Amino acid sequence: MITIATLEDVLALEKLINSAYRGETSKKGWASEANLLEGKRITLDELEETIKNKDNTILKYTENNQIIGSVLLTNKGDKLYLGMLSISPELQNKGLGKKLLQEAEIHALSLSLSKIVMTVITIRKELIEWYKRHGYVDTGVREPFLLNDYDTIITDQHLEFIVLEKIL
Repeated sequence: MITIATLEDVLALEKLINSAYRGETSKKGWASEANLLEGKRITLDELEETIKNKDNTILKYTENNQIIGSVLLTNKGDKLYLGMLSISPELQNKGLGKKLLQEAEIHALSLSLSKIVMTVITIRKELIEWYKRHGYVDTGVREPFLLNDYDTIITDQHLEFIVLEKIL
């Protein structure tokens, strides 16, 4: 079941998001950043602030009373920003991410927004191809990869973001 996350979900969301992106646990899935970055992807405080911001919606995918997926959606006025799509590493490749993308599109349309944008680290080719298979296109725009206080780069490769978009 996909519903809107609340402050009561912060602890479970923090565990899910960090396990999907970083550390040994993330390596069980195919969408890990663990070979590029170390450190937390997000903190409890950052998640609380994110949920409290009225422009943000975090959708959570719950099964058997456990959050197994989530996605951040931010109303940018003329478009919806999609970020932090997270699926429990051991459940990746089962169509859960696709279901969250579909719900993101429904959410965008409910806000009368006809465009969804996102950023992905450019060297994450497999992930970029996955988004392209779901209708996202390369805008040609690149943005710098800015470290947060918890990030440590562990690759020699240059990190920057590709901006992808989908017109609904």
